[in-house]
Amino acid sequence: MGRKKSRPVQLSAEDRDTLTRIVRTGSAPAQQVRRARILLELDENNPNQEGPAPTQRVAAERAGVCVDTVVKVSRAYAERGGDAVDTVTRKKRLTPPVEAKVTGDVEARIIALACTKPPEGYDRWSLRLLEKHVLLTEGIPPLDHSSIGRVLKKRNFSLT
Repeated sequence: MGRKKSRPVQLSAEDRDTLTRIVRTGSAPAQQVRRARILLELDENNPNQEGPAPTQRVAAERAGVCVDTVVKVSRAYAERGGDAVDTVTRKKRLTPPVEAKVTGDVEARIIALACTKPPEGYDRWSLRLLEKHVLLTEGIPPLDHSSIGRVLKKRNFSLT
């Protein structure tokens, strides 16, 4: 007699239908399809299943993955409180990996600087000249000329 499963997968009829649709339509990313197949194999509430739910090793063979993948998916299912859709879908990032240097305030200050009269000896602003003046201006992070050009292009601002 085997030991009791530490993380049983018990899908509702809705979850089973959703996962079956993910597997059969072919429009979902491969990682989602793989995780959905694993959860469907591990489901203990499947009405079409004869006998007890398969072990992780059998489920891995049927799904065409290694046993570690099955363990990770069942752990993720347990950690997410039994939410099958949340288990198969990719987790969304809450914050960007790097904070943006150019915020709305910085954009406004760059555009305001570009609207002023160019310094003595120049007919008009260039991106490199704006870059030099941005470095001298307090409150604006140091930006290169290409970043300044993107800010101006985004607002349809022309230096001519």
